[in-house]
Amino acid sequence: MTVQQRATLEDVARLAGVSSKTVSRVFTHRDLVAPDTVERVLGAAKRLRFRPNPLARNLRRGGPTNTIGFIMGELNNPFYYKLAAGIERELSAHGFSLVVATTDDTAEGEERVADALLGQRLGALLLIPVAEDQSYLEGERHLGTPVIAIDRPARNLVADSIVLENHRGVFDATTRLLARGHRRIGYICNPASVYTQAERLRGYRDALAAYGITDSSRWERLADDLAVPADGFIADLLDQPDAPTAIITGNNRVTIGALRVLRDRGDDATALVGFDDFDTADVLGVTVVSYDPLALGKAAATLAIERMQDPAGFTRQLEMPTWIVERGTGERIPAERTTA
Repeated sequence: MTVQQRATLEDVARLAGVSSKTVSRVFTHRDLVAPDTVERVLGAAKRLRFRPNPLARNLRRGGPTNTIGFIMGELNNPFYYKLAAGIERELSAHGFSLVVATTDDTAEGEERVADALLGQRLGALLLIPVAEDQSYLEGERHLGTPVIAIDRPARNLVADSIVLENHRGVFDATTRLLARGHRRIGYICNPASVYTQAERLRGYRDALAAYGITDSSRWERLADDLAVPADGFIADLLDQPDAPTAIITGNNRVTIGALRVLRDRGDDATALVGFDDFDTADVLGVTVVSYDPLALGKAAATLAIERMQDPAGFTRQLEMPTWIVERGTGERIPAERTTA
């Protein structure tokens, strides 16, 4: 197959019998061009399948485009693509387009991906921080590109951020388990060092401390290697002499691992509460700490639009609500109480 070259603005001008400047004006300030000339130019553009390039036009002017960038983690995580859908819906309603890039949740990919996107003179950059330091974006921020951190605050960078009520969500989940009589409650997460997990772990520990349980380390399994399945950590925890009667998992990936382990053991007594809802959680009867990723994405997009309109305003950190959806696994009472 022979691939045709794309028509240029000059090609349209020759076919329409006008100057290149007139063609440019038709696509930028149509009200300044005579109606018959507009019709002739648009007809020529349609015949040649010509599409104006707003990116190139804005680059010539030295200004930003109406394109917003979003850097997220791995594509197969439902949280990320639902978040992106929420961002896109809100941006589209305000005349902006979205370009998405992924880091595979690796710190080394973050700066490289950000540099590639920022070369397009974005109107704003939204990202889920993975690296330990986002100071490399400070220069871009001074040039007027708003940076919005989602799910985790940026580090060493003055930037707006929007996060979930991570601490409160796990605090409430742990408190409910305690109120049902559980005292040995496990917590498993991978990765463990990111902001979201640190906050969730803090909520877990604070809830236990409120009930006088100050040392939970023997019931915690914390890892920072996404290549390692959580199943082994969970099995190890349940094999302990004082195995927990309830488990809280830090994200949907770990929750699915816990379900596999409990199924393989025929264990329908251990209570389970997972952070993050997932598509089949209602079918499987899994109790979760839930939230609305679409609403989170829309709120992040709104924050970006507001920052573009008011670049000198005070930096904000917003929290989006979480809530517990009871479906069965988190409502089990400990075996000790069942047989008492």
